[in-house]
Formats: sequence, structure tokens, C-alpha cells
Amino acid sequence: MTGPKTQPPLKSLVWPMRLTLAGLWAERLARAFWPLWSLALMTLAALAFGVHDLGPLHYAQAAGAAVAVAALALLAWGARQFRRPTAMDALDRLDSTMPGRPIAALRDTQAIGTGDPASLAVWRAHQERMAARAAGARPVQPDLRLSSRDRFSLRYVALTAFVMAALFGSFWKAGSVAGLTPGAAVAMPGGPAWEAWAQPPAYTGKPSLYLNDITDPALEVPTGTRVQIRLYGPEGDLTVSQTVADVPPPTTPAPGTAATPTAAVPNAMAGVHDLTITRSGELSIQGSGGRTWQITATPDNAPTVEITGDMVREADGRFKQAFNASDDYGVTAGRVTISLDLAKADRRYGLAVDPEAMEPVTLDLPMPRKGKRTELTSTLVDDLSKHVFANLPVTMVFAVVDAAGNEGTSAPYQVVLHGKRFFDPLAAALIEMRRDILWNRVNAPRAVQILKAVTNRSEGFIRHDRAFLHLRVLMRDLEAKEAALSTEDRDAIAEKLWTIALMVEEGNLQSALDRLQRAQDRLQEAIENGASPEEIDQLMKEMQQALNEYMRELAEESQRNPGDQQQQQMMQGQMMSGDQLQEMLDKLQELMEQGKTAEAAELMEQLRQLMQNMQVVQGQGQGQGQDGPMGEMGETLRDQQQLSDDAFRDLQGVPRDGEQQGQNQGEGQQPGDQQGQGQPGDQDGQGQDQAQNQDGDGQGGSLSDRQRELRERLNDLQQGQLPGDGTEQGEEGRRNLDRAGRAMEEAEDALRNGDLDGALDRQAEAMEALRDGMRDFGEALADEQRQNRDGQGGEQDLGSADPQGTDPLGRRPGETARIGSDENMVQNTPDERAQELLDEIRRRSGELTRPLEELDYLKRLLQMF
Repeated sequence: MTGPKTQPPLKSLVWPMRLTLAGLWAERLARAFWPLWSLALMTLAALAFGVHDLGPLHYAQAAGAAVAVAALALLAWGARQFRRPTAMDALDRLDSTMPGRPIAALRDTQAIGTGDPASLAVWRAHQERMAARAAGARPVQPDLRLSSRDRFSLRYVALTAFVMAALFGSFWKAGSVAGLTPGAAVAMPGGPAWEAWAQPPAYTGKPSLYLNDITDPALEVPTGTRVQIRLYGPEGDLTVSQTVADVPPPTTPAPGTAATPTAAVPNAMAGVHDLTITRSGELSIQGSGGRTWQITATPDNAPTVEITGDMVREADGRFKQAFNASDDYGVTAGRVTISLDLAKADRRYGLAVDPEAMEPVTLDLPMPRKGKRTELTSTLVDDLSKHVFANLPVTMVFAVVDAAGNEGTSAPYQVVLHGKRFFDPLAAALIEMRRDILWNRVNAPRAVQILKAVTNRSEGFIRHDRAFLHLRVLMRDLEAKEAALSTEDRDAIAEKLWTIALMVEEGNLQSALDRLQRAQDRLQEAIENGASPEEIDQLMKEMQQALNEYMRELAEESQRNPGDQQQQQMMQGQMMSGDQLQEMLDKLQELMEQGKTAEAAELMEQLRQLMQNMQVVQGQGQGQGQDGPMGEMGETLRDQQQLSDDAFRDLQGVPRDGEQQGQNQGEGQQPGDQQGQGQPGDQDGQGQDQAQNQDGDGQGGSLSDRQRELRERLNDLQQGQLPGDGTEQGEEGRRNLDRAGRAMEEAEDALRNGDLDGALDRQAEAMEALRDGMRDFGEALADEQRQNRDGQGGEQDLGSADPQGTDPLGRRPGETARIGSDENMVQNTPDERAQELLDEIRRRSGELTRPLEELDYLKRLLQMF
């Protein structure tokens, strides 16, 4: 029995095969010719934007030739890469997408078993199965991805340029490419005999004009507008004459050559014309269909700039100067030139000598990043505190330029250039010496003398130990180089003086009282010197912060010693509430804002006296705390400081206190008999030690012996028990003491060898390590006291307002819940008890260590009553 007759199996594959073949054509064409069509798109985009009209004619012709050669090369390369697809290629692509490759199976023939019915039946069944599978074939999409061949995505760049040209360009401009060919172009039938464009400068923001569409004989354009004219048709039919642009003079013909006809007529031209309008005049295209315009060139005026308002000084030393600038098309950039006004400088002290050559300072003016710049209002903010011009009279000249290169300047502005001001007297002296050295290097010896005078007796005057040590090293270097101070050395010393002055001004005082005193001194100096409101505000904030820290320390000290009734009573007598303290500070700031400097100085003195009274109260309750290891470490630190001062005086050749007294008492002693000023260059150090043994100053012999005694004292201290033993802070303190001991030993060796420079450096390290150790031990001791207080029921102290154990209502603990009492509940008059309660509320509101919620509640109570 035979089965039903089926249709030829390949007939159902005709359309899938054709579509797949078309995809193969697209795929192979894209892979072979993508560079060619990318070049074509880029060329069309350039023509649409009129790039060929921007430069001279020969540049455009050369570019066109290069593009043509590149196109031919890419066409040849693509032809070599291209392989024409066939129907068999399409069938193979289609067959590869189906499982079992059914198309190849349908095209196969049975090789063996053709005489066996069973084998034939199996073969027919296989053919029917493959035909059914092939009937479901679908066209295969082409693989148009070119990323493996175009790694830099040049095709996308070309496509993007073409799209931008289609949106914003004009493909009509591509028609003017005919004029690039050699010889005169022949006008197309029905086309224009000439074309002209007027393109204003880009910075004006005005659009380009197609002059063929402008019939008005009057035309107004900005100066600098570029006019491009193209003439078509036979040469001589149309000519251009103009009086609006400068034409290059005719070139002189070489010997033996004839001059060109156009050279004799500068404003009669033919072909392609490119003009830049510089003045008003006439532009005419003469001939059939020509046109004439009366051009009015609008000039680009120079920008203007003026200074508005006075210069303002910021608290950090920056200056602010407002200015206005304007231009008809917009300001592009600006600068200010700052030069020294020598005629108005106070030529005294270090400024008495003539200054060295100083270049003016040039700063760029700030410009907005977006928005129009035709009317510009801005503020110049900069910091020239480190420059020698700072706080000296200068002349400032502002200048602005526009896109056309026009420049406008302001009138000279004479002002004192604001810079950072130093209110600490020592810091101000250092900055003055720095200014004198920068003014002229001949001031270096004078600066050394003044610095020696400042550091001679520094006790109580220089409160920043590290700054003092740095200053001594700098003085040594300056004295060694003062005779031949180079520019590089001068700048390096000026930078060090600036750093030391900042250390003195800002300070690193560990004590809250020292920080408060420094803040008060700086504010007092600012009031007397007429500081700016910004500086006063900054100093007020610093003093308020220091005052809060000091009051917090007083409150913590009161809690650490709850049994000292006398101290508590004195503290209560001097206590002020937070509101009262803030009221004084607000009053002080208000007086400064009103310009009442005398009243402000008087109020400042009252506040200083109040702090001194609090200092006395605090000092009376701390006598016992100075005994023990902490007191011994403090004494060792003071002795080390004294030893370092004596070593530095020996290095400077200045007699110490004991030596000066000995010289005053020895009437018959000659200057040469005193040998206590050993030179730093002595290698054996014996001269110094002998001098120190003979000086009779009572300081314990030579410097090296005194250093050894201090080291041994520190070693004995380390052998005993120290605060915080076993804790992390205690161990860190011991490590700092070990570091101090090693530095003392090195200083001792340096003193014994006569190396005073090295000894001073090692002594500085020892003092720094001692301070770090004392800070660590102090923190450990505070933690121990806090833990002991918590373990002994310190919570009861927080609720006790009376050293006798009564609460603010006069009741003893345990009686609050009794119905009957042996004592009268009201033991005094109501007015007196109310005053006591009010005083107690005020006292508690002044304890800044209490929780914020409690302080806020107490403040509300004070406002109510």
C-alpha cells in the first residue's frame, strides 16, 4: 500500500531562502563597505555645515582631492573583501538554524538498500520527517554587527554627524561644491548667478544672513562679520566692488612676468570672495542680476569695569572686593593687578629702607559659568595674607576683556590690602619681622636682634612651648645666614615664621584656663585695634567656647571633691547662671557692633576679673592634687624647660641670671675672666662644663650634670607606682616617659660633647614626651576617680543641694514620706526660702555638666519666676 503523494520538499523553502539571501547581501555589503559609507556620511555632514566655505579655496580643493582618493581606496578594499552570496549559501544558512539539518537530508539520496522494501520504507519515513521539519523554516536575520571590525565606533560618529547636519545644517550648501573645481563654473539653468552669505562673529549670537534674500539696500551687521560671495557663469559677467573690508595689497609680479588684470583694481574681484567687514561702506555685485547694499558696521565697544563698595576683611584673613563689569556682547575674562603704593606706606622701622624689586600681583576675576555676561556683578575673594603686600597700602586696577579682544580698565583703587591679623602680641611681632625680611633682606640682622630680645626672658610671655622651640632653631639659622641671605633662604625663613606665628596665635594649650585667658587677650587686642565685625564675631565664638570648657572643668572639679565644703561655698558665691553669662557676652557683642569700644573694653575687664576670681576659688581647692607622681612630673618638666632655656642662652652668648649677678658683684673682674660662655663649636665640651661649674648660679653644676640629674629623677619616678597602672592609658603614659628618658640621655651626651644644637632638639623631644605622659596619666587618674565615685554611691551627690544633707525644701533624707515630723516644716520666712530656692535653681543652671534636658527645665523655671 502506497502512501499519499507529497509536494516537492524544497518548494516551501522558496521565500525563506530568498529573504535569507537578501540578509546575506546586506551583511556582506556592510562588512565590506562600512568604511566607504562612513566616509560618505562624514563628507555630506561637512558639506551641509559649509565647512568647505570656511577656508581658502585651495584648502577646500585639497580636502576634496583627499576625500576622493580615500573613497577610491576604500572602494577597492571593499571590493576585495566582498563575496557575492548565492542561493546555496542561503540554504546552508537556513539549514544551520534547524535541528538535524533537514534541508541537507532532503537533498540526500539512498546509497544502499534500494532493493530492500524495509529499507526503502525506513528511508521514506525519514524523508517525510525531514520534509515536515523543513516546512517550518523561518528566514534567518542577518548579522549586521560590526563591533569586531570597527573597534572605535567610527560608523556611529559618521552617522551622528550626518543626523546633526540634517537637523541643523543645510544640504543646499553642498551645491556650492561645484565652484571648487578649476575654472569658472557654469550657471545651472534657472539657478542663481551669484550667492552671498553674511556670518556675524559667533560671540555676538546673531544668525547668518543669506544675502540673496535681502532686498533692502540698507544692511546693519556687527564689525567682524564675514561675507562670502560666489559668482557663477563666465568670468567677467559679474564683479564685486566694496569699501567695507581691507583688501590685501597686490603682489609685485616677478621679473619677466606680467601683472594680473585684477591687481590694478583692488576692489574689483572675480570668482570666490571672502571678506571681513571692518567699517561701514558699500558692497556691490555688478552685472546682470547684481545688487548693492549700504553696509553699516556696528562697532564692538570695549567693556567697562568699576569697583563697588569698600574692601571687606574676613575673619580668616581673606579679602572681598565687589565689582561690576559690562559689555555689549559679554565679558569673557578679567584680572586685577595689585601693586605697592610706596608713597603711602609708613616708612618706619623695617620699612625705612627701600624695598627690593617686587612684581605686582595679578589675580583672575571670577566669572559665572552660565548665564549672560553682558551685565556682570561679582565679588573677588582671595587670601594674600602671606604676601608682603598684606596690610600695606596698594593700588588695584581691574581689567576685563571681551571676545573681540577689547579691554577695559577701572580707575586705580588705593586701599590697604586686607590680610590675616594676629592679635597675640608675640604672633604679631613675628609677622612684622617676617614682613621686614620680605621687604628687604638687609633687615635680617635687625630681625635677629628683636627676636633675641623677645625670647630673652620668655617666662609668662610665650605660652606655646613648641612654638618657642621652633623659634629658637629658626633664630639660629637666620643668624648664621644673615650676612648672605639668598632669596630661597629668605622665602624658607618667611614660611617658618608664618607657621610659628600661627602656632602662637591658635595655640595648643592643654589647660582650659590658659585657653580662656588667651581668647580674652586676643579679643582685648582686637577691641583696642579696631578689628572688623567678622573678626570680632570669630573671636567672640572662640572665647565663648573656651569659657564653656572652663566652666565645665570647674563643675567637674566640684563633683570630684564633694566633701570640700569651703570650696563649695566659695564656688556658690562666685557662680553665675548660663543665662547671666550669655547676657554679658551678648552685651559685649552689642557694644562692639555699636562702635562703643570704651564700654566694651570696660565690660571685657569685668569679665576678666570674674574669671580671675573663679581661678582663685579653684586654686584653693587643689592644693593636695599637686603632691604625688603628677606633681613630681610637673616639677621635672619645669626644670627641663629651665635647663633648655639656659642651654639656649649659652648658644646665643647671653649670660644667665646667676652669671649676670656674679658679674655685677665682681667689681674687679675683667671681661676675659668670665669663661662661662663656651662656644658651641667646642668639641670636648670641657669649656662649657667648667664655666658652668664656676658660674655659681646655684643650678646644680654643669648643663650635662643637671641633665643627668633630671634623667635619674625621671627613672626613680618610673620605678614607683603611677596613676592608671594596668590600664591602656597608664601604659601609654609609661611609654611616653621611656621616650622622654631616651631623649634626656641623648641630650646629656650632646651637652657633654659640646653639641648645643643637638641638645636643644633632644630636650624639645623630652619635654614633648613628658607632656604627653602627663596628659595620659591625668586621663587615667580622672577615670579612677570617676569609678570610685560611682562605686561609693555618687548618685546621692546629684540630688543634694546642701552640704548638711538637706534637699532644696529643707528636708533630710528619709523624711519625705513621713506624715508626722518632730521639726517644723517651715523653719524660716517664705520670702527667704523662695530666695534660697531661686538661688539653688540658678546655681544648678550654671553647672554645664548637667543633662541638656535638666538645663532646659531649669531655664524655663527661671523664666517663669
